[in-house]
Amino acid sequence: MLRRVAVVGASQAGLSAVRALRKEGFDGTLRLIGAESRPPYQRPPLSKQVLAGVWGPERTDLGFDDSLETELILANPAVGLDLGRRRLQLAQGPPVDFDGLVIATGASPRPLPGLPAGLSGLHYLRTVEDCLAIRAELAGGPRVVIIGAGFIGSEVASTCRSLGLEVTVLEALPAPLERALGPAMGAALGELHRDHGVDLRLSTAVEAVVGRGRVEGVRLAGGELLPADLVVVGVGVAPGTGWLESSGLRLDDGVVCDRTCAAAPGVVAAGDVARWDHVLFGLGLRVEHWDNAVGQGEAAAATLLAGPEGARPYAPVPFFWSDQYDTKIQFVGTTTPDVSVEVVEGSVPERRFVATYRRAGTLVGALLVGSPHRMPAYRKMVAERHSLTAA
Repeated sequence: MLRRVAVVGASQAGLSAVRALRKEGFDGTLRLIGAESRPPYQRPPLSKQVLAGVWGPERTDLGFDDSLETELILANPAVGLDLGRRRLQLAQGPPVDFDGLVIATGASPRPLPGLPAGLSGLHYLRTVEDCLAIRAELAGGPRVVIIGAGFIGSEVASTCRSLGLEVTVLEALPAPLERALGPAMGAALGELHRDHGVDLRLSTAVEAVVGRGRVEGVRLAGGELLPADLVVVGVGVAPGTGWLESSGLRLDDGVVCDRTCAAAPGVVAAGDVARWDHVLFGLGLRVEHWDNAVGQGEAAAATLLAGPEGARPYAPVPFFWSDQYDTKIQFVGTTTPDVSVEVVEGSVPERRFVATYRRAGTLVGALLVGSPHRMPAYRKMVAERHSLTAA
């Protein structure tokens, strides 16, 4: 019987689970435990509206309130899990006992090896505090170098260019967003940066960030020194599983779950930290996007309440978007190295097109650039596993 539920991670996924638990009638003790000092907030605006100064940080607040009848424990991360005793150890204070556990500890930026510690002007972007620190420096009109052309790096580049700043983007792979979209579509979207005056350098390795007390430049593997006043590193994120290493849960680039988001009896995971069996695609997926955090938080709560006999598979069609410059980029479905990619609508040079991703003739994903009106149709086709021909 569930009378005490702990949700570790005061994140979008964690808050989504709390809301779903209360909505479905759970009336026991509920605790939401977070590492940051802020109540749950949304992260996507941090690389866009908040960074640009269009929004204040308060607009990212997700609206945690007393109606949820939930104890909110902030600035006190979980540091250990004893599955046998159903007990969490926090960084401070007494342990927290539970009957049911939701793990929603998200992810953190991957560090770039060899970077100097304590160098002013060198930043990662994950939290509101990270965003505000970068924003304060943008006001001085710095020369910006961004290491990594994934979604965070690309969105930060777009925001900095909208402020009229000189921007260089360095990417180790041959194309931006290559891991997410494949080389061909990554290369196509890389041209967006060049269209807007960004110095985009691909297949480029960073040797060092240099400076005495403050960033002065970035040295490339070939010896070239790029002058820089501000460096933002965005080379991906790692799931927040360090605190679970001795827990007995299976960890493999995330908390490994079954098709219902269950990691162990009475333990579920959701959001960036969860890797689960997706029955629609026949893959183990870990999805780092807002839409999944909301849906998987709800699904994990439902699994916890239903128990192993009544739990249902969580099998949505993944969806994410990115706003870069004046272009909306959307992707629905999934991709793997064995897919075939074909532009089926519009024109790549005009930055308005749809590309399909097919595996063995079956539609498994679609990239929509500047074509948001086509999203409902392609999302439906991916969900229905359409077999598409060129016609």
